[in-house]
Formats: sequence, structure tokens, C-alpha cells
Amino acid sequence: MMEPRLSAAYDYCLSLARLHYENFPVASRILPADRRPAIAAVYAFARLADDMADEGTLDEAERLRQLDDWQKRLDHAVSGSAEPPVFEALMDTMARYSVPPQLFSDLLVAFRQDVTKRRYESFADLLSYCRCSANPVGRIVLHVFNEARAKNLLWSDAICTALQLANFWQDISVDNRKGRIYAPLEDLARFRYTPEEIGQNVEDERFRGLMQFEVERTCALFREGAPIVRNVSKPLRFELALTWHGGMRILQLIKNQGYRVLSARPKLGTYDGLLVVLRSILKTPQ
Repeated sequence: MMEPRLSAAYDYCLSLARLHYENFPVASRILPADRRPAIAAVYAFARLADDMADEGTLDEAERLRQLDDWQKRLDHAVSGSAEPPVFEALMDTMARYSVPPQLFSDLLVAFRQDVTKRRYESFADLLSYCRCSANPVGRIVLHVFNEARAKNLLWSDAICTALQLANFWQDISVDNRKGRIYAPLEDLARFRYTPEEIGQNVEDERFRGLMQFEVERTCALFREGAPIVRNVSKPLRFELALTWHGGMRILQLIKNQGYRVLSARPKLGTYDGLLVVLRSILKTPQ
């Protein structure tokens, strides 16, 4: 029986998770009830840190100060003196499921990078960012479900990186308004396209070629990680299938609109959601 204070901490994290809509479910009801609080605690930690990096009107120095403070609170939780509610729930999650604290520190590295870095010279640079911004989440989930075997970790990294990239291509106009361009500059140069043209909504054959190149490379990463769905237990299998098919559907929507993501942001509608669920039931990712 969980003590009332800890239960209240987890309830706070669950309420925070349910306030936010994402492309993919957070602490979904299809997950086993005993694992949902842990996933919500992870989400609350990351959501609040992400808001420090990206929301409001604070200057760069203050954002970094808040993220440094978040790291200190994480360090305290690791040493056994957590502040309620988020870090109290997170400390219990780390102990209960043997989640390495470094995975949470890696997320904070990415959030700090969001504050200070606006361009990526190469695809290798972008992958390095994804290793901190996306891959830790998948690894944490595997630990929570006792599925953190070596092959699963690598397959999870491929899918999580692909999800992050799909989000970049989906939100390229949104990110540009925040002063960020995630498409590697080496790729823009390959297609003789410039960062300035993104802000001008230039969607000519050069831009469409660039987006096709990025989408195909992202699809390959999804396929690289697909075997994980067959290699985990049932409680996690359907959730991973939903995530995989959801990410692939976003890429298909980008393709369907001729890679014109500057003038129209692709997003999953009701039909797409139903299609993703149906495919997750009937079709194993491959």
C-alpha cells in the first residue's frame, strides 16, 4: 500500500500528464495500471523542464538557471532527499524500477541545448541531440517495464530518434518562428536551399526534395527499430505499435501533401487515429 504523501505526488504527475495533448498517448489507459504512475512521473519531470526551456518570455540566462536548479533537485532525489511532488514521485520511480538517473540528466542536457543552439551543421550533430532529447525516454520506459535488454535499447533508440525527427519535419514552420531550424545545414546546402527561405515559406522543388530526403531517412530509422515490438511483453507491445504506426502516419501525411509542410502543418485527425489503432491491432511493424 502506497503511503498517502507518495500517492498524492503521483496523482499530481498524472493530472499534469492528462492536461497536455500530444501526438502520442501519455500514461495511456492501455498501459497496466501499476505502471501508469511511473510513466506520468517521468512525463511531469520532462514536461516542466521543457516549459522552462521553451515557454514564456524569460531570457536565456534565467532559463538556464532554472534548468540548473532542476538538475540540483534531481541530484537531491538521487541522494534520497526529494522535494514533493514531482521529485518525490520520480525518486520512487527510479528506485522501484532501477532507472538510471543519468537518463534524466541527459534530458536536461537537451533542454539546455534548446535554449542555446538554433542550428545544426550536420545530421550527426542532430543525432547527437536526439540521443539526449528523445532516446532517454524510450530507455526509461523499457526500464519501467523490465524490458531494458541490450537489443531492445538499440531498437528503442532508433524509434525514439525517428519520432523526434518526424516531429521536426512536422513542425518546421513552428520551430522557425522560434528561431530554430533542425534540418541540418549540410542538407539544406545539398539541395541549394537557404535557412532564410524557410522563413519566406519557399516550398519549391528544392524544399520538397529536402523534405523527401529527410522523411525517407526517418522512415528507415523507424524500420530499423521495428523488431522491438515483437520482442517485448504484451503490456508494452500494443503501446509501442501505436507509437510506431503513429510516427509513420505523420510521415505519410507529409508525403501526401507533397512535402509542403511550411504552408500546412500535418497532424493526426480522427481518421488517422482510427487507422493507427487498426494497424496496430492487425499489422506488426516491420
